[in-house]
Amino acid sequence: MSFLADLLSTVFERRYRAGPTAQTDSRPIEELAAALVGSQGEMSGLALAQQILVRFDGLDDAEKLALFHHFERDMDIDPDTVREALAAYEHAPTKDSYRSFMEASEPRRQELIRRLNSVPGATGQLVRMRADLLRLGRGDPTLEPLDLDFRHLFASWFNRGFLVLRPISWQSPAYILDKIIAYEAVHAIDSWDDLRGRLQPADRRCFAFFHPSMPDEPLIFVEVALTRGIPGSVQDLLAGQRKILPATEADTACFYSISNCQAGLAKISFGNLLIKQVAADLAAELPGLATFVTLSPIPGLARWARDQEVLLDGSDDTDPASAAAHFLLKVKAPDGGPSDPVARFHLGNGALIHAIHTGADTSAKGMAQSAGVMVNYLYDLDKVTRNHEKFATERAIAASPEVTSLAAGHAPARSEES
Repeated sequence: MSFLADLLSTVFERRYRAGPTAQTDSRPIEELAAALVGSQGEMSGLALAQQILVRFDGLDDAEKLALFHHFERDMDIDPDTVREALAAYEHAPTKDSYRSFMEASEPRRQELIRRLNSVPGATGQLVRMRADLLRLGRGDPTLEPLDLDFRHLFASWFNRGFLVLRPISWQSPAYILDKIIAYEAVHAIDSWDDLRGRLQPADRRCFAFFHPSMPDEPLIFVEVALTRGIPGSVQDLLAGQRKILPATEADTACFYSISNCQAGLAKISFGNLLIKQVAADLAAELPGLATFVTLSPIPGLARWARDQEVLLDGSDDTDPASAAAHFLLKVKAPDGGPSDPVARFHLGNGALIHAIHTGADTSAKGMAQSAGVMVNYLYDLDKVTRNHEKFATERAIAASPEVTSLAAGHAPARSEES
């Protein structure tokens, strides 16, 4: 049994066991796709879907890109049919006319993806297929409708009701731990000893979301440090020789690393669900926890500073903390939200910009992306909903008085839309 299989088997029952693929069909993969969408028999459709997935995995990049263009071009909606179906529904809004409109307005490639997913284990393959689409189709607007079809379906397949939150510990299976090392995207894990230091001590936690169709693949995970007081240095958090704090003595849970694991699930949001669920679970486990914060990077800060000719090393009398606060609160993307992607994520979740720390990440990566500056985003569980709504409707940024004061002390040099 694989990791989580005993739990996940109670969530989903497999209707089929994957067996040998039916006799190979020599038709081009495009014809197989058309046949799958048009098939009526469940078992014959299953055999076609298996062959398409196997064949796709054997394609080179040029062949995959050509197939994606075929899906976009030849399995699209027919605008005339959609208009006729809509007119019929407007004239007589019945169940049948509405069904006809729904069928006309959904491209055949969506049904193709659904039918491919009927193969046991196909969900992970389709996630990898979308990763190929994002990689090969980058910058090609003609493939964006196909990507929207994937996103539309994945948003349903990976909604919160299907996600399983599980703790990751030093006792977790080695193949899961190996993936935590590989997928860590914020603070690289250099060795198994480094990983042990993040998982085994009593004041460390790690949690991941899994999906029943991909039980051996984490979708996203968060690393948590239990501390007394709000931390301001990631090197202090990760120090190998630090004093271990008994979990019951901690008053703060610090989310110091959040890593998405599946490239094919880009823009399918899990992080907000993960943080809030982990905060709720930790609060239930450890009643002494009163504060939930992040210690987050500011990946856009150094690029903005270069563009603005701001020196974050203090050599031009610029206060790096003041510049960072100004950047987070005042520098906007074209849609009016913060330019910094990490700020957009946490503020969109309802967090508050609580504090700015200089010298907080002295690693090569931390110095390159933000001159070592980091930020605490505070998750006040009583206020996250209100903060989220104000950010979503008004682009209002919640910030502490200290951060607001820091931002006011920085004089911008030029127009600062990103």
